[in-house]
Amino acid sequence: MGERMTRDSIIEVLRTLPPDATLDDALEQLAFLLEIERGIAELDAGKGVPHEEVKGSLGELIATGVIRAPLEQRDLFEGWPDIHLPRGAAAQLIDQDREED
Repeated sequence: MGERMTRDSIIEVLRTLPPDATLDDALEQLAFLLEIERGIAELDAGKGVPHEEVKGSLGELIATGVIRAPLEQRDLFEGWPDIHLPRGAAAQLIDQDREED
């Protein structure tokens, strides 16, 4: 989905929604896909956060007690693809998820 969504791709997204989906459901799905599209564009422009920086941030959160260390002592990112998210992407998704409650 690195390219801009077109009318036809938007219609296809709407077709995947359940029959009882509301306008809010449709707008939420399209907004989510728009954010993904924007994130990919930022990554393509080289504006991502390096994997090592994300790993370091997790270490800081554990050290300050904001989050707890995992029970298993292993590399949490082992086997994960090396992706770069735009700054603030995770916080924005978490905030959106909290608004649903």
